[in-house]
Amino acid sequence: MKINSGIIILISLIIVLISGAVSCSSSNDIPGLNNYVTEDRAPNMRPDYTGIVIPPNIAPLNFIIEETGIQYYVKIQSPGSKSIDISSKSPKIIIPMKPWKNLLGENRGKNIDIDTYVKKPDGSWIRFKRVTNTVANENIDGHLVYRLINSLHNLYININIYQRNLENYDQSLVLSNNSFENGCVNCHTFLNNSPDNMFVHIRAKSGNKMILVKDGIAKGIDSRTNMGGAPMSYSSWHPTGKIIAFSSNKVRQFFHRYREEVRDVIDLDSGMGIYYVDSNTISTPPQLTNPDRMETLPTWSPDGKYLYFCSAPILWEDRNKLVPERYKEVKYELMRVSYDIDADTWGIVETVLSTKETGLTITFPRISPDGKFLLFCMAEYGCFTIFQPSTDLYMMDMNTGEYERLKINSKETDSWHSWSSNSKWFVFSTKRLDGVHARPHFCYVNEKGEPSKPVLLPQKDPAFYDSLNKTYNLPELITKPVKVTGRKLAAEVYSDKKINGVDITTAATEIPGDQPWMSPGDARLR
Repeated sequence: MKINSGIIILISLIIVLISGAVSCSSSNDIPGLNNYVTEDRAPNMRPDYTGIVIPPNIAPLNFIIEETGIQYYVKIQSPGSKSIDISSKSPKIIIPMKPWKNLLGENRGKNIDIDTYVKKPDGSWIRFKRVTNTVANENIDGHLVYRLINSLHNLYININIYQRNLENYDQSLVLSNNSFENGCVNCHTFLNNSPDNMFVHIRAKSGNKMILVKDGIAKGIDSRTNMGGAPMSYSSWHPTGKIIAFSSNKVRQFFHRYREEVRDVIDLDSGMGIYYVDSNTISTPPQLTNPDRMETLPTWSPDGKYLYFCSAPILWEDRNKLVPERYKEVKYELMRVSYDIDADTWGIVETVLSTKETGLTITFPRISPDGKFLLFCMAEYGCFTIFQPSTDLYMMDMNTGEYERLKINSKETDSWHSWSSNSKWFVFSTKRLDGVHARPHFCYVNEKGEPSKPVLLPQKDPAFYDSLNKTYNLPELITKPVKVTGRKLAAEVYSDKKINGVDITTAATEIPGDQPWMSPGDARLR
């Protein structure tokens, strides 16, 4: 069927009018613009992209001018480069892709300025104070992998892992739990920021699986060994790719009667083990399975010579009771143990940072790939600190052992984080925008380990997050997109291959539905 070209043109014009008539114009083309009154403050912009360091390979940082007006004009410029001039009847400023890429590419290590003009209802123009941002020299890893899940109570419904191309706005599905009986998809980890080797944790009716992707080929493994027992949970690849450190956690969720965040999660028990990729076996070194303590959240040093993890004493005899009386007293310390991969031998466990010094619990340690800095979280208690508004980010200098609370923290939860492969950027999950939904933000890290003002993951529509009732979970930076298809990953959920080896030697055992995103029947009020 042929469509009249005149109708197409008419529809296009209507769409432009409805969207606010965004156009690229110079200041000389706009009547009265040069007769402006100066306002000695920066414009209110949302997201707040002011005073930031910008990745030179990031998609356009579209924003909304939150100033009353009937017309808006924005000039984005840097000396020696062609400016980007945008005129709009809508406060939404949509930056064209190609000019933005050119501007950033020509100004690595330099400043770019944003001049904002707003036309008031009486016809007068106001020019706001110039906003200056810096373009970094170094790229951020080009892709981000995360879970998108319901923000509050979630019963294995629509749990999906996505990847986002940070150089544009393309988002694609990596794996959906709808493809295998609505189980849980969780704890995705990558070897050296590369998706060629990855680990994904699955809980489904067909069993608990780890999907191992090695050199781009996926295979499913029943992580509960031939002797039964607990599945793998948090994991970390050794930089050689030969072994994976993992924890097995006996997790319970319960609910508070009176608290802003009513959900809470604790480990009743946990231990760690080592998975040997090529032989499909596990071992449980005694250094990682102290029966009097709970070990969790392993992470390797970049040289592979140390395994860092969090450890806390078990303060209860009954490792099945919910809720233990002393759960608020549980504070995890930061530990490490040396490892020789050639001899497959372990050293003595040593304390890196104790709760006696901090008075807080320590979680989510991650070391920068260059080995200079350790980024971690601290909160009031426990190891599932994403439900605690007190959770903040801290940075440790690996040479001196000195650490500090980062200035970028908010009054809301600032938690899960991962480094870019060049150690110049990290992404973290934060609820700072509304206290409920976690959103990924990026920070540039200078030579002193000081992060820049956080940059919200940009979207094509700058009002995108206003209507998104989902939370971003476990953001991980990778250097290129995941190539293995979701269909191949889902097919491996039904694999019956088991790990050869012994069981985790702690009392941590898995019970169906014992995870914080499931088991409403196990919930207790406190």
